[in-house]
Amino acid sequence: MIQVDEAVAAAELQRVVEEVVSQTPVFDVHTHLYPPAFGKLCLWGIDELVNYHYLIAEFFRSSSVTPEEFWAQSKSGQADLIWDALFVKNSPLSEAAAGVVTVLIKLGLDPCQPNLKQAREYFASLTVEQYTERVLEIANISDVVMTNDPFNPAEKAAWEGHSDCPERFHRALRMDPILNDWEAAHAAISAEGFHTHLQLSPQISDEVRRFLDKWIARLRPVYLAVSLPYTFKYPDDTPRTRLIQEVVIPTCREHRIPFAMMIGVSRQVNPALHEAGDSLGFADLGSVERLCAENPGVRFLVTVLSRENQHALCVAARKFSNLMPFGCWWFLNNPSIVEEITAERLELLGATVIPQHSDARILDQLIYKWAHARRAISRVLAASYSRLIADGYPLARKQIGRDVARMFSGNFRQWVGLPAAKSKLNSA
Repeated sequence: MIQVDEAVAAAELQRVVEEVVSQTPVFDVHTHLYPPAFGKLCLWGIDELVNYHYLIAEFFRSSSVTPEEFWAQSKSGQADLIWDALFVKNSPLSEAAAGVVTVLIKLGLDPCQPNLKQAREYFASLTVEQYTERVLEIANISDVVMTNDPFNPAEKAAWEGHSDCPERFHRALRMDPILNDWEAAHAAISAEGFHTHLQLSPQISDEVRRFLDKWIARLRPVYLAVSLPYTFKYPDDTPRTRLIQEVVIPTCREHRIPFAMMIGVSRQVNPALHEAGDSLGFADLGSVERLCAENPGVRFLVTVLSRENQHALCVAARKFSNLMPFGCWWFLNNPSIVEEITAERLELLGATVIPQHSDARILDQLIYKWAHARRAISRVLAASYSRLIADGYPLARKQIGRDVARMFSGNFRQWVGLPAAKSKLNSA
């Protein structure tokens, strides 16, 4: 146990917490990654990393290049423009830019190069299989959850071609078109031989459930997922409410699969930026409470995009044990905000949360997103434990290890019905 005077205990505590947090493997519960067998869907390497949509949006603040001129370039040409503007002519102070620096340093590369020649040569020397293993080892990640969209033609073709999926790459069945664009979804579902119609009916709902059953059998997902706009209301008089009630909830109940909702997106506020043109809005979390109250036997995973929604989500989780807050999503994935949200969750919910997910779209991002998240989470945990020690609580290292393992892996495994992971930490 840590039993020393207050000043030394504070210094010792920070070191111990950082050590435990760095050594604890993470189950990354939400990514957009694919294993190497998925070919072009598996994004990796310096050109992909530098072309992350966060950096694209930032680029236009530091360059006179127009969106039209930028999109006319090849991917490598785009990466060269971004590198020159954000890493050569400016210091990489933003979280996304600093993340690229973290990746390069962790790989033994120089982040101060005037161009991307060194990095490109490095990645050209590796196979994607070799690099995947190296990234997972550096980031200390045991498992990741993919985002699997049966409405994406490229991914649909990959699954129908029986793409190999390693055990540590878990699946999540994404349903965005069903709940956000029923007109497009019913056409796609009908094209697969199911009898659907724009006008909903009990028979149509049964057909949509059969469609989901087919993909559940194929993917064996750990949860069903949807990204919802900040205007999401439940219940309302739109097809979304009826599809949730007649399709999604019964499917989750029958298959014992949680329903993950990512709420708060405002799509394409600046279409010229393409994927970088999305924004956020403040959501009504009373809708989440109503779903949890109506369906006590269904487990919900929820993350919200607005900083101002975080307190309401914590309070809702205090009232409903079938609600699991997870991650600091998208625009919230900045160290100062991660610390604030993590502290708020610990104060209201203890260790019964999933503090972070990477939302990584490019394999390399696992390195920096988890390095930065671990630092932020360590600071919050150390402050929480420090208060206990200051009040005379005898804290053991094994307690810290237990709490971190629960938040980094155990809570999610239990929520989705996976067996507990074997601890790699010294419990002394």
